[in-house]
Amino acid sequence: MNLNIADWKGFVIHKLFKLENGKANQGMLEEGNECFYVGAKKDDNGVMIHCIKDIDLMQKGNCIIFICNGQGSVGYANYMDVDFIGTTDIVAGYNENLNPYNGIFIATILCQERPKYSFGRKWKTHLKETIINLPIRHNADGTPYIDDTCKYSDEGYIPDWDWMEKYIKSLHYHPLTTKNTDNTSIKLDTSNWEYFLLKDICTITMGNKLDYSVMSMDDPSVNFVGRSADNNGVAGKVDYVLDDKGNVIKPYKAGCITVALGGSLGSSYLQVEDFYTSQNVSVLEFEDGISNATKLFITTCIMNESKYKYFPFGRELNTHIRTDFGFTLPIQRKTDGTPIIDKTLKYSPKGYIPDWQWMETYIKSLPYGDRM
Repeated sequence: MNLNIADWKGFVIHKLFKLENGKANQGMLEEGNECFYVGAKKDDNGVMIHCIKDIDLMQKGNCIIFICNGQGSVGYANYMDVDFIGTTDIVAGYNENLNPYNGIFIATILCQERPKYSFGRKWKTHLKETIINLPIRHNADGTPYIDDTCKYSDEGYIPDWDWMEKYIKSLHYHPLTTKNTDNTSIKLDTSNWEYFLLKDICTITMGNKLDYSVMSMDDPSVNFVGRSADNNGVAGKVDYVLDDKGNVIKPYKAGCITVALGGSLGSSYLQVEDFYTSQNVSVLEFEDGISNATKLFITTCIMNESKYKYFPFGRELNTHIRTDFGFTLPIQRKTDGTPIIDKTLKYSPKGYIPDWQWMETYIKSLPYGDRM
């Protein structure tokens, strides 16, 4: 089925859905396995934990979950098929025509509203008046079907619930597969790795230091990377930013690594699209020839090193990342196993050279690494 949005029409949320606020916070719940606790989270369909049912807090399933708060996920939407307990950071939207198929379709369309909202501009304030475009029902002659009661729109248009369901069912989806297994993965022996300072293996800058809450989003084209551990650190897309002279501030190029120096401290991601950054996000740029797989290896090393040694309001990562922050890596060796020594000491005071190729090969040997 072709997706032609030219004939879609706008619908206001409060006319499409009966809205019901979430009622709970995690402190009100008992641990158990009777139902989902759904929060301000895009991943895992919003499920935070499993808990004991509380009749006073339960909400019906077969609804759209609007995520109205949260630094990383505000503005996203999910479809929830089963009864659940919802946090006060979500709003549930109900319509008698919803089912798992058109529900997923609508949730996907709603997620396109994501770039307009942030922790500073919350969705709940604007939710009822949010307008989304959807396919509409037509008469046999191709003209729009008009509902005289104007139930869903002031113009009388009716969403084409059946078409949305058929479209989702028509999609060709196959589970992601891999030929790699735990048995085929390269064994990880760190006993003969050597220590490198991060500043010696890449160029480190401190990002754009922009404020996401004041970004314009009229024609969002560039990823904006914040300090979140969700969604590869990407808070949303923003317009190109102009300096005081009206010139475009160039985004960082795809292929860089970002490191959160606050918030989800140490969260490190390879960025696959051009991007701007918020404050307290450093950007790592590597020399040409170092593959994305190798960079993924490095991001894991950074996160593991940050996990226990650095923390907010104490041992801050931002005071160390360009000085004494480092970790061990595999090194290049001769056929007899002795280290190859670089006399220019480019990467290490001892002349060791990171084994970039081994890191790439290791990542590609992991399950699903062959799908990169």
